[in-house]
Amino acid sequence: MKAVFDDTILAESNDIVYVDGNPYFPREAIYDQYFRDSRHTTVCGWKGKARYWDLIADDQIITNVAWSYETPKPDAEAIRYRVAFYSGKGIIIS
Repeated sequence: MKAVFDDTILAESNDIVYVDGNPYFPREAIYDQYFRDSRHTTVCGWKGKARYWDLIADDQIITNVAWSYETPKPDAEAIRYRVAFYSGKGIIIS
């Protein structure tokens, strides 16, 4: 599976975990050169606190395009250190 923005591959892996309909890639499958930390966080009642990254590609910055649960709640342990992407921000998952 790949996460792609325009023609740029952001992540690719065969080791995908689906939660709430979102594919979560292993952290090591992400091409770090396209991301920077965001200050944005959210809290999910059953997954815990999510951290976010901004995408920097093709001279564009797209905020909060990817997220991860570094210390998930017990029911979401399967996505610890995995990253998901917002498809509504131009990311194509295939």
